[in-house]
Amino acid sequence: MKGRFLVVLIFLTQMVVCAQDSLTVVTAEKGDGILSLLRKQGMNPYDAYDDFIAMNISNLRDSVHLYEGRDYVIPKVQLDTVAIVDSIQQKSTKIKKIIGDEFAIFGEKHASVLSKSEKLKGAVYYLVSGHGGPDPGAMAVYGGKSIAEDEYAYDITLRLAKELLSHGAIVYVIIRDPNDGIRDARILEIDHDEVAYGDKVIPLNHSARLRQRVDIVNQLHAKNRGKFQRLIVTHVDSRSKGQNIDVFFYHHKDSKNGKKLAESIHKTFRKKYKKYQPNRTYTGTFGDRTGLYLVKRTHPAMAYIEIGNIRNVKDQRRILDPENRQALAKWISEGVILDFESGEIGRIR
Repeated sequence: MKGRFLVVLIFLTQMVVCAQDSLTVVTAEKGDGILSLLRKQGMNPYDAYDDFIAMNISNLRDSVHLYEGRDYVIPKVQLDTVAIVDSIQQKSTKIKKIIGDEFAIFGEKHASVLSKSEKLKGAVYYLVSGHGGPDPGAMAVYGGKSIAEDEYAYDITLRLAKELLSHGAIVYVIIRDPNDGIRDARILEIDHDEVAYGDKVIPLNHSARLRQRVDIVNQLHAKNRGKFQRLIVTHVDSRSKGQNIDVFFYHHKDSKNGKKLAESIHKTFRKKYKKYQPNRTYTGTFGDRTGLYLVKRTHPAMAYIEIGNIRNVKDQRRILDPENRQALAKWISEGVILDFESGEIGRIR
């Protein structure tokens, strides 16, 4: 009798453990994306994003989109996550760690940055999104509305900044918008109020705009001399409507560390495409583009990234979908971590 009671007790204990370990399953409704589905469960969608994809990969369209009416497994929430206490000084544009504050630059909904690791501790990153201010960059029309390169490059850059901060990096966002944080819309409204680091007005003249960015980055590079420093420039390309392109990465031809950074991010993208889109060949490459003004004249080792063709319908899906922009930022950050953890090559650039 005693032995039988012990068996029953063990069985009941196992049932309790199983119940505690069981995962929530929800049905995707019309209009749901991964981010909105996770928000409905009261979760921070960016923290659970990767786990959600890994757990539901066989049930996703193009590895990132939900099917209406299908059931999806929701990852368990990590309750012991500690928030990074970062903020931006009100009168300064430098991102600075201060206990108790958040990053206002990311917008009210995205201001909190949660600590994921200290993998990038001690590393300094300068992030430049293409165009801005008087220059919207490449333009296209989607759904009867105009869309502009600078708005999408900026959104991806902010998402990347948040990812890098979550791993302990020091981040300078060089082109900034005072009222556009991270946005979860497909159509990002066009404005012209972006400024350069230090609240500097962005010049109307094209050459002056580029010189301004180069000067800001090089001055910060000199100020942070002796630290691990990298520059990442993000653009959206404009080609013929029929030309679908993958993400490309460029570096200075004489920069071994720049090449390693571009190659690390490229390697990460190849790995992700192989995992999430096994039936699709990734054609993006990395190579030198020393003729580009920022590539040629900035001092830190750098990677220049072309996200896609804003005029191509397939590339527009990659650029306009906020979940895809988040995935791009996450993949770039993983390549950045790979580069940092593998160390510098000598002292060249």
